[in-house]
Amino acid sequence: MFWTIVIIVVATYVVINILVYHLQERFLFKPEKLPEDFEFNYDQNFTEHNLDLGHGVNVNGVHFSLEKPRGVVFYLKGNSRSIKGWGKYAVDFNRLGFDVIMVDYRGFGKSTGSRTERGIKDDLQRVYDIIKSKVDQKYIIVYGRSMGSGFATKLASTNNPRMLILESPYYSMMKMASRYIPFLPGMVVRFTIRTYKWIQYVHCPIKIIHGTSDKLVPFRSSIKLSKLSPKFARLYPVVGGGHNDLHTFEDYHRMLEEIVNSEGLKEVDPNETSLNFKRKNV
Repeated sequence: MFWTIVIIVVATYVVINILVYHLQERFLFKPEKLPEDFEFNYDQNFTEHNLDLGHGVNVNGVHFSLEKPRGVVFYLKGNSRSIKGWGKYAVDFNRLGFDVIMVDYRGFGKSTGSRTERGIKDDLQRVYDIIKSKVDQKYIIVYGRSMGSGFATKLASTNNPRMLILESPYYSMMKMASRYIPFLPGMVVRFTIRTYKWIQYVHCPIKIIHGTSDKLVPFRSSIKLSKLSPKFARLYPVVGGGHNDLHTFEDYHRMLEEIVNSEGLKEVDPNETSLNFKRKNV
């Protein structure tokens, strides 16, 4: 009887691992597919682009452009819908004088191709290469929201953009998975997306915006990430903000304006501050 129970438990555990390995993509990604002839409709000036990368991979994106931009924001969206719905956020950067480029990941919108972590990272690098061939990197801001924050961090770690902005970032997808299924081994997670590792190789200003009441990705994940890069990172807490509603807070928009107009963190001279204060004997 004892060994029968053990065998059943082990078999059940193995089956669960196999199911999670093959079905996790359905839980992680919530894509909205668009027909090839779908026409985007935005109030801003925009141009649609398609990048054929071969082997059945096509990356569809939209460039929201201004007449005389200060720079360009490469916006990496979250794990749901398509840029049909995400495009509305471009106005937040257009109003501050920046062009915005958004793309759909493989299997989202009009983009095609089999989704893998490496594949998505390679696609985004190819897009970034095109952007930097036309715009000096000192004018490029990489912005990653939620799931896009991990890919944005990876991109910034291997390039030299002006700035990396992360909205509601996670420590790693592995860490996120362990919150909900703590008993599964790491090898089962196909999309590890290790933000914590890549952020240590980012050498530009890192601005992290996170809602203090985020129930999906806890605020503490941003605290931990900021501590991994104390020289470059600054955390901007949106008090009371959740995971999907930061754009409804005026504080968020004030933070964005401050961030894009900043020049990064300046070095502090200890001799000009109280850092080296020593009480004199009297």
